[in-house]
Amino acid sequence: MERPLIGVIGGSGLYEMEGLEVLEELDVDTPFGKPSDRFVLGKLEGKVVAFLARHGGRHAYMPSEVNYRANIFGMKLLGVQWIVSISAVGSMKKEIEPGHMVVPHQFIDRTQGRASTFFGQGMVVHVSMADPVCPILTGILVQEAKRAGATVHEGGTYLCMEGPQFSTRAESHLYRSWDVAVIGMTNMPEAKLAREAEICYATLAMSTDYDCWHQVQEDVNVDMVVQTLSKNVERAKEIVKRVVIRLPVERNCPCSRALENAIFTQPQAIPQETYDRLKPLVGKYLP
Repeated sequence: MERPLIGVIGGSGLYEMEGLEVLEELDVDTPFGKPSDRFVLGKLEGKVVAFLARHGGRHAYMPSEVNYRANIFGMKLLGVQWIVSISAVGSMKKEIEPGHMVVPHQFIDRTQGRASTFFGQGMVVHVSMADPVCPILTGILVQEAKRAGATVHEGGTYLCMEGPQFSTRAESHLYRSWDVAVIGMTNMPEAKLAREAEICYATLAMSTDYDCWHQVQEDVNVDMVVQTLSKNVERAKEIVKRVVIRLPVERNCPCSRALENAIFTQPQAIPQETYDRLKPLVGKYLP
C-alpha cells in the first residue's frame, strides 16, 4: 500500500474523519510504547492519510497521559512528512472569539514532567525550535481555512499548560500579560517531537472559550467547550480536506533537515542499542 505522507492528529471532539475511505487500521509498536490509538490509514481526496485520535477514540487519555513520543514516532515509521494538528484552545485575546480558528507561529511550554525528546541514553541532540512550526504548512493551512469560510487568525503564541484543570484567574491574567493568543494543553511536546522527527508540523487551534480572564463572559467549563467544539469540528474537517488536496509539496523548509547539525555526540560514542532504537530518525545522518 502507498505510504501516507500526510498525518492528521485529531484533538478534543475530532475522533474520526468523515469522507476518509478507510484502507487499514494499524497497531504500531514503537520503542516508546503504544500510541494513543490505532492509526487509521485511508484515502481522503485521493491522498493516503494517517489519522490518529490524540486522546484515543473515546477520549480516554488526559493531556498529561498522552504518549506523545509514541504518537509522533509512529507517524515517522509510517512515512508521514506532514502533520496537521487539530486542538481545542481557550482565547486570550478579545478579538479571537469562540468559534474562531488560530494558526499559531509560536509556543510557550508550561508543561511539567512530560517526556519531550526522543534522545538521551548516549545520544545528545539539540534541535532548533526558534520557529517551531513549518512555514510552508502554516501558509497552506491559513489559506485553506479562509477559503473554507472560517474566521482565522494567523500567527500568535500558543501557551501550553499542564492541565487537566483550567487556569486560575491569576494565571489567566499572567499569561495575558505575556501577549499569548491562545491557551491549550496538548501541543507541547508534540511540536518539539515533530521537529526532532523532521516532520513538518502546524496547528489548527479551535477557540472554544475566553478562559477565565474575560469578566463579562462565563468562566470556562466543559459544557461551554463542548458546545463550541461541535460547531468548530465540522469546519476543521473541511479545512483538513482542503489542505490534503494541496499536499505534498516540495519540503524546502528547515523542518526536513532539523537534525543535520543537531547531533552533538560523536558517532563512535553512541551505544548500539540507542542507535538501533533511533535509526528511523538519525539513519540518514549516521548510517
